[in-house]
Amino acid sequence: MVLNPTELHKVNALVQGFKPKAKRELTDAHRRTQKAPPLSGISRTYQPFADDVREQLPPESTRVQYTVREVLDEVATTMGRLFDLQLLQDTGNAEAKADVVVEGQLLVRQAPVTYLLFLEKQLVDLRTFVDGLATLDAAEKWDFDPDRGCYASAPSQTQKMRKVHRNHVKAEATEKHPAQVEVYTEDVPVGTWTTVKLSGALPAERVKVLRGRVDKLLEAVKVAREEANSSTVEDRAVGDQVFGYLFG
Repeated sequence: MVLNPTELHKVNALVQGFKPKAKRELTDAHRRTQKAPPLSGISRTYQPFADDVREQLPPESTRVQYTVREVLDEVATTMGRLFDLQLLQDTGNAEAKADVVVEGQLLVRQAPVTYLLFLEKQLVDLRTFVDGLATLDAAEKWDFDPDRGCYASAPSQTQKMRKVHRNHVKAEATEKHPAQVEVYTEDVPVGTWTTVKLSGALPAERVKVLRGRVDKLLEAVKVAREEANSSTVEDRAVGDQVFGYLFG
């Protein structure tokens, strides 16, 4: 097969579409060369003995439907084209390169297209990771505490209460009756709790910034990949030579 210089993304599309076809045809060729009847034929004629010339029988024949040589030629044509396309794709992938640039900053110089594909997949996973980062409770006011190495909320105070038993005299004692006293409990403050909440989470605004950076880099990688895939690939057909050796 002969190809003029072609953009890599077109070669990729050709390979993607041709691989299943080549696989089907090779499987079919394998099946066809395993079956004897289509490969077999016969040709015979009848000649009576001299003393029985009255019986004349017509010749019989069964045609060979196809030969293994013909199937080999078909396989060589189909698989040879696949070999050519795959070589073009792999050569293009090895040679196609592009810079990854974000907001004017060069992050990756002349990255191969295969690396750009890898980078794109990893950034998609990182986007999911960043989306799941824990953020600080918006109901609290937080400040970073360098001594603790995490965020701390403003102090809040609550009282520590204790139950104290009290006596309530309902009736004073008399000569004939004892005093009537009712026992009850009362909550009495005995101290103060000062609470500072600590958190290792990030401010929501920081997570938003990180998400934006991942998105910008992901977009830059896609642009670089498209640029690399637009590079042209020179024809390097090898199918004829390979199958000339294999089946020649």
